[in-house]
Amino acid sequence: MSPRSSAENAREIPEATVARLPVYLRALTGLSESGIETCSSEELAVAAGVNSAKLRKDLSYLGSYGTRGVGYDVEYLTYQIAREIGVTQDWPVVIVGIGNLGHALATYSGFRSRGFRVVALLDADLSRADEEVGGLPVRPFDELERIVVEHSVAIGVIATPAQAAQSVADRMVAAGVTSILNFAPGVLTVPVGVDVRKVDLSIELQILAYHQQRKAQGDAAIADVVLPDTPLVTEGV
Repeated sequence: MSPRSSAENAREIPEATVARLPVYLRALTGLSESGIETCSSEELAVAAGVNSAKLRKDLSYLGSYGTRGVGYDVEYLTYQIAREIGVTQDWPVVIVGIGNLGHALATYSGFRSRGFRVVALLDADLSRADEEVGGLPVRPFDELERIVVEHSVAIGVIATPAQAAQSVADRMVAAGVTSILNFAPGVLTVPVGVDVRKVDLSIELQILAYHQQRKAQGDAAIADVVLPDTPLVTEGV
């Protein structure tokens, strides 16, 4: 029986595990930059902010990379996780919508170090043509199809206003983009076979607000507690 391909293996990994693999990769990178060559599952779990049992379960889907009594070789495990999630390749990325958010994304240095290369910045505002952001000129959105073919782009980032996002996604899909990272509010409708990941900063802030409110209510409840039958003790009495 022939070995299974990486893509076949990836399909067997639970989505929740896939979502945590980049977190482990970031933690391992931090350990490596600190000069740490080996680490236990407990040490890696602390660095990643997860439960060690969950981490061991997640890594078991990739294979057996740990050594009993020694732990994980940081460099080797970094490579294996990077290979599994595909960031040992060079992925060309196009960003559409160079407003404040798109500008910030275009100048983010972390893309390159994680296997992603921004090849073009596109905006429908023709007055921004040839404006340079992060070393790249802002080009007209109508050049999307040519750029996708020219650079073999499979990943597109949408940072447009909400009302433009669906039409941008439609153009991306028609041009051959099969993975989209969407920062625009709202839900995109795409064909089967096209993956969309949504990043909604306002929702994330609202979730934090919920937890902050719960903590505040908990503190208030504790402050209001009056212990029954507790005698008042006064010094000197």
